[in-house]
Amino acid sequence: MAATLSVEPAGRSCWDEPLGIAVRGLAPEQPVTLRSALRDEKGALFRAHARYRADNHGELDLARAPALGGNFSGIEPMGLLWAMESDRPFWRLIKRDVQTPFVVELEVLDGHEPDGGRLLARAVHERHFMAPGVRRVPVREGRVRATLFLPPGKGQFPGIIDLYGSVGGLYEHRASLLAGHGFAVLALAYFRFEDLPEYLSDVHLEYFEEALALMLRHPQVKGPNIGLLGISKGGDLCLSMAAFLKDNITATVLINASVANTLAPLYYKDQFVVPNLGCDPTKSTVHSLVGKAVFYGGEPSAQSRAQLDAWQRIQTFFRKYLNGEKPAGHSKL
Repeated sequence: MAATLSVEPAGRSCWDEPLGIAVRGLAPEQPVTLRSALRDEKGALFRAHARYRADNHGELDLARAPALGGNFSGIEPMGLLWAMESDRPFWRLIKRDVQTPFVVELEVLDGHEPDGGRLLARAVHERHFMAPGVRRVPVREGRVRATLFLPPGKGQFPGIIDLYGSVGGLYEHRASLLAGHGFAVLALAYFRFEDLPEYLSDVHLEYFEEALALMLRHPQVKGPNIGLLGISKGGDLCLSMAAFLKDNITATVLINASVANTLAPLYYKDQFVVPNLGCDPTKSTVHSLVGKAVFYGGEPSAQSRAQLDAWQRIQTFFRKYLNGEKPAGHSKL
């Protein structure tokens, strides 16, 4: 019997949706290698592989079978996705066009050599960033440059403003995925996009106030509360919004962000200026092994688990505090 590789759900799924990967039709206890690959929109190739052994019935289910080595080991049902590494040094996997999927190729090879075994089975799976029915609406209103993602249906939905970090531009992957979970999310650019400033030399809070007002008057955004979600520089901007534009902001989530204004001064009309917090590199610790300061790090497996946990907690948090009722206090995560 020929081996077959199955992926559930079949054919396509959302990027944050777990997959069930299984192989059938193998010989009892047959050693095999599973490989995954995808290309990003810049042409970079991302790949992962792991070695497995079929059970006594010639079947292999990644939810129950431990990987015996490769890019990961142990029971890792999604390891073939989170363990992917680029063929370009230090290249990150980022979705730039959420209207198209990443196409993942999965292969089963005979034996435990990732590049030398006979191909036994193959499957292709699309990983999408917009759930069926999610609407993508470009926003060019006043000074605001953004994209609004709306869930399926004609009702009102809890509103969130999503800010990215100091690389600038407009990133939509997180907002598009959250819209699939019932939130109206505005992915907001604030520099290095279209006619916005090219550099983060200074920041004006009234720009974000304008975006907040836009969300509050949108007929499909459920007021009077708005949530904020920011990473890196976007995170400290969310804190500034929550502190100074606080009447309608009831939930703020930060990811890898400072709790002070950083990188550039923050202005608000003619009322005040918040200077940026400087950085003194002489205060950084020197790592005993590499002999220099280390600002980033971590292990892919632990990072994957942390991201999964955080993603669920973020949704739970926003559902709790964006329920259309004014809570007693301002809750921040």
